[in-house]
Order: sequence, then structure tokens, then C-alpha cells
Amino acid sequence: MPNTIGERIKKGNFAFRIKMGDYEVEINGEREEVLKTIRELPNLTANISKAFEASKPKTTTTLKVKTAATKEETSAQKLPRILHAKNCSEAVLNILATDWGKWRPRTIVELEDAVKASGLRYPRRTLTGVLTGLVKKGRVKRWKTDAGHVYILAEEEVLA
Repeated sequence: MPNTIGERIKKGNFAFRIKMGDYEVEINGEREEVLKTIRELPNLTANISKAFEASKPKTTTTLKVKTAATKEETSAQKLPRILHAKNCSEAVLNILATDWGKWRPRTIVELEDAVKASGLRYPRRTLTGVLTGLVKKGRVKRWKTDAGHVYILAEEEVLA
């Protein structure tokens, strides 16, 4: 049996692929049969969504975020100090893994201060680039608040 869509079309088969969110469905067969199925697509998508919905995990997470610290909290907090880091990425991850980093999401200014408190020197541009990369890799979560973007370690998903 042909493996790619192009090979199936050459053999007289017709293929149609649709992506819905995280899921992808491919319909293939004789051209008329596929077109007939596509006309029924509104009904089929509802059924397909229900089928995929049943396979999704039923867990939800509620996250309460405190983004602004009072002056008393700021002065009472001590910036974390890490012993060493091979690079900026490792330094950021180590800082966010401390109790200080887990206590609440941190702004770029707070992270920059924590890096400096550890005796490390990275320009802000490097720090923001590293944070963006860590967000893209799924290692760090980021969202926008009134105080600017805040960062916190991403929780690892537990698959049951």
C-alpha cells in the first residue's frame, strides 16, 4: 500500500487531511467517496471532537498568582545565591528552582538582581533571550501582568 499522500493520489486514491486543535484526521479513498464524506464533515467533526474529548485528561490546574510585592516583603526577602552555572540558561533555571523562585513568578528585573547577587554578569538582552528560549522549550512559563512579563518554572506533567 502506498505510504505518502502523493503516492496514494497517483494510484487513484484521494486524500483529505484536517487538523483540529492538537488532533489531525486524514480521510482517503476514492475521490467521490472522500468528497461525499467531506460534505458530511460538519456532523463528523462533532463526533470526532467527542471522541478526542474522551481521550483528554480530565485534570485542571488553578494557579493563584501574586505579582506585586509590598516594600516589607521585598526588604524581608533575600535574593537567592547560586554557587555556579555553566551558562545563563542554567543560572536562570537554578534561580527559579530556589524557594525564592518558586514563591511567586518573577519579573525580569528581579531575575536580573538575583543573577547579580550570585556574582554572575549577563546583559539584560542575554537574559531576555535565554528566558524566551526556555519558554519555547517549555521549561519556563511566562505571562504578562501589570508589572510586565513574569516567569516561573514550568511544572512537569504527570501522565497517568
